[in-house]
Amino acid sequence: MTAHDNYRTGTDRAGSDNGDKLARLLATVVGATFLLGGVMGFIPGVTTNYDTMQFAGHEGEAQLLGLFEVSILHNLVHLLYGLAGLAMGRKARTAVTYLLGGGALYLVLWIYGLLIDQSSDANFVPLSDANNWLHLFLGVGMIGLGMVAKKALDRRDTTV
Repeated sequence: MTAHDNYRTGTDRAGSDNGDKLARLLATVVGATFLLGGVMGFIPGVTTNYDTMQFAGHEGEAQLLGLFEVSILHNLVHLLYGLAGLAMGRKARTAVTYLLGGGALYLVLWIYGLLIDQSSDANFVPLSDANNWLHLFLGVGMIGLGMVAKKALDRRDTTV
C-alpha cells in the first residue's frame, strides 16, 4: 500500500508524517472552535438577551458576544459541526473532507443569508449581516485550511 492509497482509503499510519498530522490538527482545532462557539451560545452574559432565545427563527434577540444572532438550533448546529470536526480529525483524509466540505457548506449558508429577507420566515437559522460576514470568513477559511492540508498530503504522496 502506498501513501497515496492511505490518503484515498483513509487508512492513516498513526503519527507517520507531518502531512497527516497537519490535516488532523487543523480539523481538530476548527472543530474545537465550533464546539466552543456552540457552548458559548448557551451561556447567559456571553450571549446577550439570552432570555429571548428561540428554538429557531429570527424573532429572538439573543446575540453571541452581542454581535451574532443565535438560536437554540444555531447553537446545536455549531456543536454538531464541532463534534464532526473532532471525529473527522482523527484521520487525514476525513480531516481534509471536513475542512473542504464544511467550508463549502458555510459558503452556501453565506449566499443563502444574502438572498433571503432577514425578517421573513426563511430566516430560520437566524442570520444577520454580522452572521453573513462570519459565514463568509468561516467558509473561505475552512476551504483555505483544507487546501493547505490537502497540499501537505499530496506532497507526502509524491515523496513516498
